[in-house]
Amino acid sequence: MIVKNATEIIDNAKNKKLQKARKILVELVDYVIKNVDPYLAVKKNVKVEGRKLKVKKRVFDLSKIERVLVIGGGKASVRMAEALEELLDEKITDGIIVAPKRKSLRKIEVVEAGHPIPTLDGIKGTEKMLSLLEQVNEKDLVFCLLSGGGSALICLPSTDLTLEDLRETTDLLLKSGATIHEINIVRKHLSQVKGGQLAAKAQPAQVVSLIISDVLGNRIDTIASGPTSPDPSTYADALRVLKKREILKKIPSRVLTHLRKGADGKIPETPKPNDPLFKNVVNLIIADNSDALKAAAEVGKIHRLNVHVFSKNMSGEARKFGERFAGVAKNVIASGAPVKRPALLLCGGETTVKVEGEGKGGRNQELVLGAALQIDGLNVAIASFGTDGIDGPTDAAGAVADGFTLWRARHLGLDPVAFLERNDSYNFFKHLDDLIITGPTETNVMDVALAIIP
Repeated sequence: MIVKNATEIIDNAKNKKLQKARKILVELVDYVIKNVDPYLAVKKNVKVEGRKLKVKKRVFDLSKIERVLVIGGGKASVRMAEALEELLDEKITDGIIVAPKRKSLRKIEVVEAGHPIPTLDGIKGTEKMLSLLEQVNEKDLVFCLLSGGGSALICLPSTDLTLEDLRETTDLLLKSGATIHEINIVRKHLSQVKGGQLAAKAQPAQVVSLIISDVLGNRIDTIASGPTSPDPSTYADALRVLKKREILKKIPSRVLTHLRKGADGKIPETPKPNDPLFKNVVNLIIADNSDALKAAAEVGKIHRLNVHVFSKNMSGEARKFGERFAGVAKNVIASGAPVKRPALLLCGGETTVKVEGEGKGGRNQELVLGAALQIDGLNVAIASFGTDGIDGPTDAAGAVADGFTLWRARHLGLDPVAFLERNDSYNFFKHLDDLIITGPTETNVMDVALAIIP
């Protein structure tokens, strides 16, 4: 069982219908996370048949490849590396990846580093990665394993910046309500490896990037800040993001100076889409949020629920999206639209939180708290969870609420509005034993929100 507190979540139901709904919810979380396992995704997309290496529709002749190297990083990188080692066995010459947790592999070294704020360990791991690439030639094949979290884990600041500059800027961006695309525009222009620069350092070898997508639209230039992807953004775009999110005057002075130099053409831009270096680079997405939604729908159909995908592009402010999502659930009860009961509503994507209070929480927990305020007294169960098992700076993947959540909160003397105002959704749901606890899942295909209407 992936959900560690499944019993508590189910037992918190106040009637049989909601108990069944919560039980399905727990089953759904388990099934989704198992079905977006990066190990399975690699095994599905990479095949070795004699001397032929097939990566989706690409075919490589292993007899003409001198060395196979493995690099990369992210929350899903270890599981991907495990699958590659099994498939390629002795053909892998060397490798190094940077991940949130150390693990012993046969050929590939795993460097443990911090996330979402970059750490010194991430820098050291990235430097070792670049050392590995120094001697590559045109007969070498470099696998790059990328997934969410890679932006912080694969970390090497521009030569005129420090780790502390990156840490402070990243923290400001995360708290500003900026989208992951906006955050990574800035990150790419403060780095020696992001925004296609890692691919440049791997030349003249052939590069195949296997990517687990954690961004809307599967933009390879945004996932892990696109280290092997052409970068259409500019230094001027990075400055616009900081201005839009009202943190231009708060960032470290060295960062501002660096970005302005870049905008003035005094620092080289990241590699752009027309750069010939990308002729040797293949970027392949092997799992994404649509896989999570398909798995969730399968669970719903097994339980004879009418499944409706409300949104494949869940985004915007978390609490506001939660309110909208709850409104759809209420429409199902009132009019049988957009789907008849018993129903399962699904959303996939990733919302944002503008942190203005001093509380503790994450986007999924805040989404559910926003929804809880709208479903008081109704036979509805709503949940939202991060497939990586980590929602914000907490040990929860997300949270659960139903029509009795506010009733239970009142009996404990909890004011949900006050918790929401101080961005303290974690402690609200902790008091109710309604957090979803999975621990790190070693995958990451964004978030899934769901509502079950019996």
